[in-house]
Amino acid sequence: MATPIKKADPAENEFLASLESKAKQPNPFLRAMALRPDALKNFIPFYAAVVGPGLVDRRTKAMLYLATSYANQCAFCIAANLPGGRKAGLTEDELHALENWKDESFSPAERAAIRYARELTRTAHAQTAREEMFQHFTHEQMVEITLVVALANFTNRFNNGLEILP
Repeated sequence: MATPIKKADPAENEFLASLESKAKQPNPFLRAMALRPDALKNFIPFYAAVVGPGLVDRRTKAMLYLATSYANQCAFCIAANLPGGRKAGLTEDELHALENWKDESFSPAERAAIRYARELTRTAHAQTAREEMFQHFTHEQMVEITLVVALANFTNRFNNGLEILP
């Protein structure tokens, strides 16, 4: 059995304690990252800037975060982002479709974005899917979408690498 990663104690980290008090539950991702307190303090505003309000709607961001997390089989990120996906307007059928790589029910722009997220996740280049994206999204939106996919890949790898489970 693999050695589990140590988790920071909120009693010894005021910033972590404040984050968990807002969430009203322990968060193993935050507790692991809190072992590097400066990283956690800088990650939170960056995360908010990427997934928060912008030029790309919340539903699309949630859809792409989940598509990436399913591609990486990140159980923690999937569990953590399903409630937000539902709140952003993704239906149970759409969530099931993302999980099973069935994109037919999504709009052409959404399908292009999902393909882009998956290709970027698999290859770190996404040249094929990127060209299709320009038919649906501005350059600014492309940057925002790429930030969401990159952030999802970061958290997926952090959680999978450290075996952080929901």
